[in-house]
Amino acid sequence: MEHNNACKLASLHLFCLLFLSALVSCQLDYKFYDNSCPNLTKLVRYGIGLAIQNDTRMAASLLRLHFHDCFVNGCDGSILLDDTSTMKGEKNALANRNSVRGYEVIDAIKATVEKACPATVSCADIVTLAARDAVFLAGGPFWGVPLGRRDGLTASESEANNMPSPFEPLENITAKFTAKGLDLKDVVVLSGAHTIGFAQCFTFKQRLFDFGGSGKPDPALDASLLQNLQTVCPNQDDSDTKLAPLDFVTTNRFDNSYFKNLVNNSGLLQSDQALMTDNKAASMVVNYSKYPYYFYKDFSASMVKMANIGLLTGQRGEIRKNCRMVN
Repeated sequence: MEHNNACKLASLHLFCLLFLSALVSCQLDYKFYDNSCPNLTKLVRYGIGLAIQNDTRMAASLLRLHFHDCFVNGCDGSILLDDTSTMKGEKNALANRNSVRGYEVIDAIKATVEKACPATVSCADIVTLAARDAVFLAGGPFWGVPLGRRDGLTASESEANNMPSPFEPLENITAKFTAKGLDLKDVVVLSGAHTIGFAQCFTFKQRLFDFGGSGKPDPALDASLLQNLQTVCPNQDDSDTKLAPLDFVTTNRFDNSYFKNLVNNSGLLQSDQALMTDNKAASMVVNYSKYPYYFYKDFSASMVKMANIGLLTGQRGEIRKNCRMVN
């Protein structure tokens, strides 16, 4: 009997290794908190709903917070850690300072969850659920989130300074995604997150006035959008931090109009419009612009894939009581 059980366990382990995703199988579980914190998803969704009611931009900010967390040290809540005397955190890295938002929203949800289920739910899982609910409440798809991440004990400002940037060519951005186990399809579909949210003028202003040092605007940019943007972001330093919507058509709604914009040469960031310069990426853009169902399906899959970068599970890491500091 014991021999049979051992064989079954060995077979199950082999099945996990061979047939399921190496990242998610046998580590995370869709029902991870069903017994230890049964109301978790309701508590998170309520908190996200309140935050978006107060500030519609927060949906995009929470989605971006998750992305910036996962690309540094994996999805371990490291972006939430404040600087200490012995550690420079990620909040003040170039990609994050005066840019990443939503820390207070995660703090508030964590406090509510701690009251209901003390020392049980990781900050990393809350950030992951928050991103999913932000997309859903903005009109986008809903997907199941496998849970069981643990929180990191450190952060990395230097790695955060190496985040994919809107100033980089597509091949550089793709290489950074590939280094995290993602691919060109993930680059395209996750770029669709730019269907909501805003960008500061300095991230695209060179396209409006002095593209590539030419002294002229980017010829690939739609003329009417160019005129609009030059009004929002005049050619002076004090306009650098002004905001423009990444999707002028349906700014606060998660849909596929981002891809329609790219087809019409109306992508805001140069890194977005660059998707149309690669044959493989461009064909995906055109497909998503025509068929929102495929975008939603593939976006959900890529978000689950991204949320499994560099996992801490089991005894690794910890469950923080306060997301801003290690226990």
